[in-house]
Amino acid sequence: MSNILIIKHGSLGDIAQASGAIQDISENNKNDQIFLLTTKPYFDLYKKNPFIHEVILDKRLPRYNLIYLYFLMRELKKHNFSKVFDLQNSSRTNFYKNILFPKADKIVWSSSITTLPSDKDKEEFDKISVLERFDYQLKESGLNTSSTLKPDFSWASTDISEIKNFYKLDKYILLFPFCSPHLTIKKWPYYNELIEKIYNKYGDGYKIVTVPGPAEIKDAKNINAIAVLDNGRALDISQLTSLIKGSSFVVANDTGPAHITAHTKTKGLTLFGKHTTAYKVSIERENFRAIEVSDLNNLSAEKVFERLINLM
Repeated sequence: MSNILIIKHGSLGDIAQASGAIQDISENNKNDQIFLLTTKPYFDLYKKNPFIHEVILDKRLPRYNLIYLYFLMRELKKHNFSKVFDLQNSSRTNFYKNILFPKADKIVWSSSITTLPSDKDKEEFDKISVLERFDYQLKESGLNTSSTLKPDFSWASTDISEIKNFYKLDKYILLFPFCSPHLTIKKWPYYNELIEKIYNKYGDGYKIVTVPGPAEIKDAKNINAIAVLDNGRALDISQLTSLIKGSSFVVANDTGPAHITAHTKTKGLTLFGKHTTAYKVSIERENFRAIEVSDLNNLSAEKVFERLINLM
């Protein structure tokens, strides 16, 4: 039995996307111990993943913090990993490779760099979709892949019956009108107009719900929907996943909750401006579709509502 390391730091959407690749790595190495290196927001979450045996915390302190770097590398080296699957594929994780396995090939250290096609440079390779890149990386490292292209994030869910009972949630439509403050280009501004159209058509047939993050609780007061919290606190990722899975439909900006929706087979719709494409981030699924426009300010509530009706 060998020890195998997977590296996946984040973000939330990336965590959901990587679920299939993690499953394939585990199922190709059933007699080995699977470790995962991640950051604090996902440390406890990954402990629930059935394909991971142990989770290691990376605080991602600056690389010039030599004391931290020394102890992290010592922690990793003590497990004597026979293989590393770098699913983060960042400059930081490539830096780790140069310390731990400077001469390793794609069989020992699997990354987008070590498995890069001979006829492409990394910038060109990164233009293909996220899941296709994962799939190519794992196959080039000798793995059979059956789940990488169809990740299932359902493992992250938990029991939220108390929360649903508190808010009397049975049939509900879930909206995610928020985004990171530095990514306002992803924000569609007409959620209240959409809510009015939903109520005009369905009346009390569905409750309209939103789930603000810790920094979004104040902003949620501007949305004409029920803001679901857990005793005044933002829901954690497992609670959020369960709420998404139980919804009748989701409408979201291109954020982490949209990716959770896509990879839990939940019906929904995500809204894309010019910041990227639905193809590149591998977000469209059978039950989850995207509207892509050059400017979200010009995407009307009527058009979103029409797609919602057709997809529900």
